[in-house]
Amino acid sequence: MKTQLAIPDRQLMGDAYLKFQLAPRVPAVFAARVVEEAIVLPTSQVTAIPNMPSCMLGLVNRRNRVIWIVNLVRLLGMPVPDRPRQHYSMVIVKSGSSLGLMVDDIDGIVHLRPDELQPTPAQVNPILVPYLRGCAVHNDQILLVLDAEAVLQSSVFQG
Repeated sequence: MKTQLAIPDRQLMGDAYLKFQLAPRVPAVFAARVVEEAIVLPTSQVTAIPNMPSCMLGLVNRRNRVIWIVNLVRLLGMPVPDRPRQHYSMVIVKSGSSLGLMVDDIDGIVHLRPDELQPTPAQVNPILVPYLRGCAVHNDQILLVLDAEAVLQSSVFQG
């Protein structure tokens, strides 16, 4: 007798997203398909490069590739209190090129159905709007749904 495993219907379960804290008490997600890796990295492994924009933390050698590391909150133009860190929570996103994005904390994978995605609410800081695909309510929490391609196309990286 052959046993069949029940595979959840993707429409019932939803698409996978990596959930993280953009800043304290600011939950956000990236579609899992654009996330290459989520890691905690000692700050000592990041090589600072002088004369770069303040959001650029430096370079890291990861799996024999050199990747830029960026403070995502600063890149998005949000105010953020600086605090000393011994480790960076980092999400490496890829859409043509790879970029490491330092976030406050990584929370894991959540699944969101397409009907859970909503347009960006008016009360969201307008500076974030170009980087958002919308928002979603998940477990009574509003999640910002970030657009990795828009982040990678930020004017900070042009020129």
